[in-house]
Order: sequence, then C-alpha cells, then structure tokens
Amino acid sequence: MKQRETGEISTELARRSKRVRLLAQLLDNSIPIPGTGRRVGLDAVIGLVPGVGDLIGGLLSGYIVLEAARAQVPTVTLVRMLGNVGIDTLLGVVPGLGDIFDAAWKANTRNVMLLQGHIVASEEPPVGRKSAIGASLLAVGVLALIVIGGIALTIYVARLLWGLSTQ
Repeated sequence: MKQRETGEISTELARRSKRVRLLAQLLDNSIPIPGTGRRVGLDAVIGLVPGVGDLIGGLLSGYIVLEAARAQVPTVTLVRMLGNVGIDTLLGVVPGLGDIFDAAWKANTRNVMLLQGHIVASEEPPVGRKSAIGASLLAVGVLALIVIGGIALTIYVARLLWGLSTQ
C-alpha cells in the first residue's frame, strides 16, 4: 500500500508541476517581441490595464504559490515565493516604469524554479495534512495583503497624479 501511495503522490506532484510550469510560461514568456529574441507574457500585458491589471496578474501568480503550499514546500521557500509575487505586484502598479519592471522580473518563472527545486530535493513530501492547510491559509492571507497593498498603492498613485495634473 505504501508503494501505491508514493506513486500517487509522485503523479499528483507531476501534474501540479506541469500546471504551474504552463501557467508561468503563459504569464511570463508567451509573447515574442519581434526582432529582439526576448519574450514577455500575459502578466506584462494585463499589467497595462490601469488600476487593476497588476492586481489580476498578482492573483494569477498566487495560484503558483498556492500549489507550492499544497506541495508542502518549506516555509522559507513559500516566503520567497510570496516575496516575488509581492514585488511584481506592488512595483508593477507604478505607471510606465512598473510595466517595464513587470516584463523583466518574471516572478512566476522564479517561483516555478523554487517549486521545482523543492520537488527534486524531496523524494516524498511529508504527509501532514494540517501543515499543508496551514501553509495554504498563510499563502492566501499574504496574497490578500499583497492585493490590498496593491489597491492602496494604486489609489495613492492615482491621487498623487491627479493632484499633480490639477495644479
């Protein structure tokens, strides 16, 4: 029975890994820039939508973090992943400069590499369901704070720009 459970765990980790790799590819590297050999993803394009674009990108990026929490990555790795999403989301809010940063930072690719490192390093994840639920709740809470911070920063920048344009 133990062998069967290990096989099922490995299969589930492989499915998760494939899903997050595809999402990261779509969000970070799916659109070639003609004549440059560089690529951007939907995250950078969505980020062009004023006010909510970067927040939507942050929520999509949050899925990768949630899958990492479900895969029971160490807390330190989870914090690094949340930091990558937070930096991408909060700095992406800055008009103009944030869009360029968004295209270059590639937080999702960084997070998938962190998750892959965990999967490769651990032959079999711990079976503790409570720790997975706790890590998932922590990840959701931090992502909510990032989104709230992004909204607050967007409102602040919009008010600042409005004030400068009306003087």
